[in-house]
Amino acid sequence: MLVHERMTKHVLTVKTTAAVDDTLRRMRAEKVRRFPVVDNEGRLIGLVSERDLLYAAPSPATSLSVYELHYLYSRIKVEQVMTRDVITVNADDPIEEAARLMVDHKIGGLPVLRDGELVGIITETDIFKAFMEMLGARDPGIRVTVSCHDKRGELAALASAVARLGGNIISVGTFWGEDASRAMITLKVSDVDRDTLVAEIKPLVIAIEDIREV
Repeated sequence: MLVHERMTKHVLTVKTTAAVDDTLRRMRAEKVRRFPVVDNEGRLIGLVSERDLLYAAPSPATSLSVYELHYLYSRIKVEQVMTRDVITVNADDPIEEAARLMVDHKIGGLPVLRDGELVGIITETDIFKAFMEMLGARDPGIRVTVSCHDKRGELAALASAVARLGGNIISVGTFWGEDASRAMITLKVSDVDRDTLVAEIKPLVIAIEDIREV
């Protein structure tokens, strides 16, 4: 799964000269939390988030009148509050690279570039949707999580066991175990009885950590 397969392709952007108060109203109307900032040629030059816009708002502790506050706030431009050193991701990068960048830099979205051109934006919501899809969150079945030795052939053995029972593997995910010698594997399986599945895979793993019908 690549970034361009899950990104939002219709990118809402803003210019540097846009007023902060107008930009915040537009952001809320569009139900988004960030805008890439582009120049007159459409090149990416920054990113402005809802937090940036809110931080630019005058403090309620000020002695200025509400009219003076509104006037001053309306004079602030996006270029004065935007982030210029923008972290981006390439359209053809794996989606996990986008997730890694978001986690490492503690940000919720990334402009997507192809050959230097802005072609989309990917957010934490897009990552969550991909995660749900990978684990078959909307598909009914038996969800089983096992701990096993972190060595070759463990996943193949589980898949073979499900195949022997005539079951269908809807999704599979692998995760870190308690230590480097262990791994956690989560399978979602259909077309197989729960008790039969337990009896078949229990001898193949260290432990069945969780099993439920969902």
